[in-house]
Amino acid sequence: MKTYINFIVLLVLALQLFVSCTKDSEQEKDTEKPIINMESNDAFPKPCDTIYRGEDFIFKATFSDNVELGSYNLELHHNFDHHTHGSHTDTCPMDPDTEPVNPFYYNESFTIPAGSKSFTAERPVSVPPDVDKGDYHFMVKLTDKEGWQSWQSVSVKITE
Repeated sequence: MKTYINFIVLLVLALQLFVSCTKDSEQEKDTEKPIINMESNDAFPKPCDTIYRGEDFIFKATFSDNVELGSYNLELHHNFDHHTHGSHTDTCPMDPDTEPVNPFYYNESFTIPAGSKSFTAERPVSVPPDVDKGDYHFMVKLTDKEGWQSWQSVSVKITE
C-alpha cells in the first residue's frame, strides 16, 4: 500500500510539473507583430513631408512590442514611376513620371537594445546634394525578437 501511495504522489507531482511548464511556455510565446508609431508630433517623416538635398534629417519614430523588440531597417528609394507599397493611404501631389538619373537610395539596419519593449528611434540620414529631386518612399521595417515583422511606408519629396 505504501508503494502505491508513493507512486500516486510521484505521478501527481510529475503531472503538476508538466502542466506548469506548459502554461509558462504558452505565456512566453510571442504571436504579435511589433508596432511602429510615426504619428506623434515629433515623428519624422510623415506623409508628404519634404526632405532637402544636401541636408541631414532626423528619422524619429516609437516602436513597441508585447514581449521584446529586435531590430529595425530604414529604406529611402525613388518613386519616379509612382509605384505603391500598399501600406499608406496618403495622397501627396506627385511630379510627372520620370526616369531616374541619380536617385537617392538609403538602406540601413539597426539593433534595438536587448530587453526593450518600447524604443524611440532617432537616426540622422544625410541626403547628398546631387541626387534627383522628386517623389520618394521612406520605409520602416520593424522586427521583434521572435521574428514577427511590421512595416510602414510614407511618401515624401526630395527638393532643393
